[in-house]
Amino acid sequence: MKIINEAEVVKLLQKDAVGIMPTDTLLGVVCRATSKLSVKRLYRAKQRENKPGTVIAASIQQLVDLGLRRRYLQAIEHYWPNPISVIIPCAQAELAYLHLGKHSLAVRVPNNSALRAMLEQTGPLLTSSANLTQQPPAHSLSEAIDYFGDRIDFYADTSVAMLGKPSTILQVVDDTVVVLRQGAVTIDETTGAVKP
Repeated sequence: MKIINEAEVVKLLQKDAVGIMPTDTLLGVVCRATSKLSVKRLYRAKQRENKPGTVIAASIQQLVDLGLRRRYLQAIEHYWPNPISVIIPCAQAELAYLHLGKHSLAVRVPNNSALRAMLEQTGPLLTSSANLTQQPPAHSLSEAIDYFGDRIDFYADTSVAMLGKPSTILQVVDDTVVVLRQGAVTIDETTGAVKP
């Protein structure tokens, strides 16, 4: 276990490490979404076996390259970049290691230029709040260390500015936007529009 700076984060993630770092919303446990081994380690560290995390990406194209269907992404792209996670269908067997058999996946393009610049280098990351199941999210690296100790590879202190609130979670069902959680951004449940 080590606390690293921003310059080291990308290198370690490219080597399929699992770590804690600031995301656009909260501290997150992160790994490359393309690494099956790292994703398995992340879920094991979180003590989570049936609740998928969220994939964050620099662009919709990164999500398409990961294997998600462009038609689902195009229907929701007007929400991004924003701290809004949208659950989309994901029935592909080759992505079962990410969606854990749920056949859907939460995805987000963050409204944070420093984080998107990092994602351009690492590719999409799987992230989940820095806590253990049933515990509150960690708000500092020291709290995260108390949760995870040596079970992950690094703790990162970066310049990414967190909002300190979880993302808003939406799901599109038959062209209707369903708000599953109001978070950092408020969505009008009648129109599906982002409230100012």
